[in-house]
Amino acid sequence: MHQPVRWREWGEEAFAEAQRQDKPVLLDVGAVWCHWCHVMDRESYEDAGVAQLINEHYIAIKVDRDERPDVDARYQAAVASISGQGGWPLTVFLTPEGQPFFGGTYFPPEDRHGRPGLKRVLLTMAEAFYKRRDEVNESAQGVMNAIEHNEAFMGRAGNPGPELVGSLVEGVLKQFDHRSGGFGSQPKFPHSGAIDLLLDAASRVSIGAGSAVVNDTAKRAALVTLEKMARGGIYDHLAGGFHRYSVDERWVVPHFEKMSYDNSELLKNYVHAYQTFVEPEMARVAHEIIGWMDRWLSDRERGGFYASQDADYSLEDDGDYYTWTRDEAAAVLTPEEHAVAGAYYDIGEIGDMQHNPAKNVLHVRTTIQSVARSNQIDVDVARQRLATARIKLYEGRLRRPMPYIDKTIYVAWNAMCISSYLEAGRVLDLPEVREFALKSLDRVLREAWHSNGSLAHVVAYGEKNDHPDRRVSGVLDDYVFLGHAALDAWEVTGEYHYYEAAEAIAASAVARFYDRADAGFFDTETLSVGERRLGALAARRKPLQDSPTPAGNPTAASLLMRLEALNGRPDYAVMAQDTMETFAGVVEHFGLYAASYGLALQRLVQRAVQICIIGEDADARRLEAVALARYAVNKSVIRLRPDQLRQLPPALAETLPYAPPMQGSFAMLCNGKGCLPPVQTVDELIEAMNQML
Repeated sequence: MHQPVRWREWGEEAFAEAQRQDKPVLLDVGAVWCHWCHVMDRESYEDAGVAQLINEHYIAIKVDRDERPDVDARYQAAVASISGQGGWPLTVFLTPEGQPFFGGTYFPPEDRHGRPGLKRVLLTMAEAFYKRRDEVNESAQGVMNAIEHNEAFMGRAGNPGPELVGSLVEGVLKQFDHRSGGFGSQPKFPHSGAIDLLLDAASRVSIGAGSAVVNDTAKRAALVTLEKMARGGIYDHLAGGFHRYSVDERWVVPHFEKMSYDNSELLKNYVHAYQTFVEPEMARVAHEIIGWMDRWLSDRERGGFYASQDADYSLEDDGDYYTWTRDEAAAVLTPEEHAVAGAYYDIGEIGDMQHNPAKNVLHVRTTIQSVARSNQIDVDVARQRLATARIKLYEGRLRRPMPYIDKTIYVAWNAMCISSYLEAGRVLDLPEVREFALKSLDRVLREAWHSNGSLAHVVAYGEKNDHPDRRVSGVLDDYVFLGHAALDAWEVTGEYHYYEAAEAIAASAVARFYDRADAGFFDTETLSVGERRLGALAARRKPLQDSPTPAGNPTAASLLMRLEALNGRPDYAVMAQDTMETFAGVVEHFGLYAASYGLALQRLVQRAVQICIIGEDADARRLEAVALARYAVNKSVIRLRPDQLRQLPPALAETLPYAPPMQGSFAMLCNGKGCLPPVQTVDELIEAMNQML
């Protein structure tokens, strides 16, 4: 708002003005948490000379990629087709109709380090637009064709089965970094979907007919990755929670922004690892992620999860909030504490940050036992000093200027957080975590879901006066993630209105996004008769790859499969099968980015298993704890009170109310073919689970 560039919002008005004045459009797509977006803002868009060039020759539009993922996705594809890569800030030059003819990411104000300066690019593109319009229009049409082609990931193959699941798992394992954990080399992203795919494979005897038994290999890859990340600088050892990614392959130096969706999916990873392997370290990290999200990333009063925390508090800052020099650490710790924490977190004279070599990113370099030996103290004493040092370092950090928290509440990201909190609350026995998840879900359903079946993308903006009357339409992710969250809430509580919400949201998603001609789901609503969309929004997308959140199509297929197992609707089964088949011929090419597809396919191959726990006493809680043990993507654990047996989804209503009379709590295992007889002891439940899973 304070910049001299006359920015417009994305919309009909801006493009109508561009057409009226016959000017090209400069589109800037950025994000609140994006460091280089802030750099380009200050260097260029706050410069009066650059602003004069833009205002004279262009209609300027600024878009927040979190608010408009549909706009961002298409112009990212456009710039990738032009330059070979995308990212933020995204700088795109458009015709007055919104078609891209040139673009890139960060442009410095003047030519620098092999990058053309923004001033030169602005003048060159304006000259091309005004003097070589035919070439510009031809280029724009070629880019539009490329967007359509690149986003059409369809490669149909009939009846995908366990062999394809096996191939996807093996593809992930081939990229596993045996030394440092994770997948591939730098920069390293967590790839939460791939971790869950490995954890699911690790819990099974074999992942597919004819494939090698890989459960031990999958277990090692998943656990090593989770352990190495939790020890690395990508993890915040003082507050908890994970940064977005690591610039190096050892997880030491991160990009420091923290995203709600990264932490929701990593929370699931650590909970699933604890479920299956009962590793205390996995539970510790999960507790700390929740602690950070509770304190900094959630609206405790009204419910809801905030979007992100910035990497930096100013443009002069490059991770300074999170990093420590040796002298800074010594100033807040006693010499004894410093000796332990300095060795454990590798706080040395020479640090890790390129801009300031004295700055250290806290990461675990050694074991507490080794630190105790080198300091000639007992291990318990070393642990106590480390715990005290953590508290003091955190208190010292809180006295620094804190990076901005974007308090916008987005539907899809909230749904992901709600689902992860519901899982963590059950597995780790944290009732307050469960209750906050339900409070947040109630708010999203109340404020974003409308009785006409439409869903908004934004529940609430971060600043009180931001866009009080704006309503951004929900995209596919908003519908399908919220559908999953509502189903998760029903499984946890047995409250039927959550099941009804999931049914209604799924039905609306099918009506608005499903392609009945060629199967699969578009990311934006199907066009109404005669409707035209602005610029690249005219390109249709069927999202297949996880980038970085789970992809919309496998997530939608999974939602339909979960519902079909409960309501028996054959059309849902057909749509889910068709969606999976639509991409089966090409999905292996996407490697790590096809993990959500692999999990959805595993759900299709294995069929749903529902473990219903009926009761309210301590015995019911023990049965639930056993039922939750071992993560499997096709397993649901449903907790019901006896009075809730009167209102159940159709498939369960045909069986559960007619179970033989039982004294006390009991469990029943059901799948699409019926239910096993009820069991009341832990041993009986384990035996029944071994039959079905």
